[in-house]
Amino acid sequence: MASQASAGSTSLSREQLVTIEDEEVLNKMLDNATDFDERRMIRTALRDLLKKKRDKREQDRGSRQQDLKQQGLSKGGTAGAAVSIGRASVNQQPAKNKSQSHPSPSAGGPPSAAVASAQKCPPAAAPNVKNVKQMLLEWCRAKTEPYEGVEIHNFSSSWKDGIAFCALVHRFFPDAFEYSILNPSKPRENFQLAFSTAERLAGCPPLLDADDLVRMKEPDWKCVYTYIQEFYRCLVEKGLVKTKKRL
Repeated sequence: MASQASAGSTSLSREQLVTIEDEEVLNKMLDNATDFDERRMIRTALRDLLKKKRDKREQDRGSRQQDLKQQGLSKGGTAGAAVSIGRASVNQQPAKNKSQSHPSPSAGGPPSAAVASAQKCPPAAAPNVKNVKQMLLEWCRAKTEPYEGVEIHNFSSSWKDGIAFCALVHRFFPDAFEYSILNPSKPRENFQLAFSTAERLAGCPPLLDADDLVRMKEPDWKCVYTYIQEFYRCLVEKGLVKTKKRL
């Protein structure tokens, strides 16, 4: 029954997928799809949607800059327009602060507990830890596969810029933040965004500390593995991941 529905929708999926502009809808379709070609088309549609949003944001930013230039707010304005520029700058200041300011999601939490957790990661003691570790790694790969800039090969270097954490969290909470605007060159902000979102929406405790991770050349794989395992369990408890086995 399910296979027939999948096969029946494949012929129209290309046209249908182009019209879908909701990441959550595409994510659910990807989770439910079983046909290889259908999954490939959904992944492509999801990548295209993320790229479309990123391009639109860049276009909007360019339009705003052009508007500012026309209003005499860009550099090189004449001295005679100094007064109007000053007034316009004051009026525009809230918007500029809003776009340039980055909230610190980790602020307000007990830093000592977070640092202690990051520095003292419990070793995996289960007898089948290798199997569990590999299963969890493959799960992370599958969930972040559609995301540009994410290639997960391990639990250490693959997570050092925070983008992989953000992609994994965004997969389950696509409305929480805009993934397409994230910058790999700002790992601290990426870590904070991922951890705070996971804590707020999934109930996952902040076992890792952004400042500690930034100071490391590469994250400790035991710390990352422990955190991802906890995030997975929280998703299972909330019913966002359906599985008979808990990692």
